Amino acid sequence: MGRKKIGLIGAGNIGGELANLIVAKQLGDVVLYDIPAKENYAKGKALDLEQATAQNGSDIKITGTSNWEDVAGADVLIITAGIPRKPGQSRDDLVMTNLPIIRDVADRAKRYCPQAFSIIVSNPLDAMVYEFKRRTGANREKVAGMAGVLDSSRLALFLARELNVSVKDLRAMVLGGHGDDMVPVLSYTTVNGVPVRQLLAAEKLAAIVERTRGGGGELVKLMGTSAFYAPAASAVCMAEAFLLDQKRLLPCAAYLDGEYGYKDLYMGVPVIIGGGGVEKIIAIELDAEERAMLVKSAASVQKVIDVVKSQAGD
Repeated sequence: MGRKKIGLIGAGNIGGELANLIVAKQLGDVVLYDIPAKENYAKGKALDLEQATAQNGSDIKITGTSNWEDVAGADVLIITAGIPRKPGQSRDDLVMTNLPIIRDVADRAKRYCPQAFSIIVSNPLDAMVYEFKRRTGANREKVAGMAGVLDSSRLALFLARELNVSVKDLRAMVLGGHGDDMVPVLSYTTVNGVPVRQLLAAEKLAAIVERTRGGGGELVKLMGTSAFYAPAASAVCMAEAFLLDQKRLLPCAAYLDGEYGYKDLYMGVPVIIGGGGVEKIIAIELDAEERAMLVKSAASVQKVIDVVKSQAGD
């Protein structure tokens, strides 16, 4: 049996780290794609990573390209194409800039990789994954957004540092849109089964929740651009769950068709990812405060999706 093929659309900071992690885990051969103006950059990054395999012992093949024919037949697409955030920008500020980019990617993905499991990382995440699915016409099982895995990782880290415990024992859950109104679900966040509400005072938890919501912006201020190590690790977690049929329960942006009371909307919810893609959306009981936060988050997501819907592009 041949190795799986993974197409990385965008060879920037996230794309490079995605390739590095995929090689380390030996998940499949990598095609690192970027626009023609950045073809040599993609080829150079691929060559640099391949040369490193002589030291790490990986037999994975890495190709840099600006030709979608090289991506054809990919089992997984991870899409980071678009302009990253700059200091002072919200994710939603990028909608009009990145909308034509995601539409172009969707058209090519539909032509060259119709069977791929597609993971969208581009911002504003919930709107971009919605438009990608709409444009490709793919089944909802085959298109998911990377958001909740990343946001939950940030929440887990902040809690572990505050509690002085191993981050390996944190089980965090962040739902809703990938923005300032995301919903850290503390009632489902534990340290190896012990609810964090039993371990930290309410004011401490509130501060950590706010830092989690602003986690991406904090990094943009520090670096002048968007995060890439943690987003790449989060997207690879989703890809690995699909490629190895792991049946992982992960918070991801999934297409809702009545679940949680929403239709025709992408938003972060707990899902099972396995060999069929998004195999199941898990319904969990939220307390009154969490339900109210989810309503607010869904409204924020819907506002940006409505902007996308208002723009001609079919």
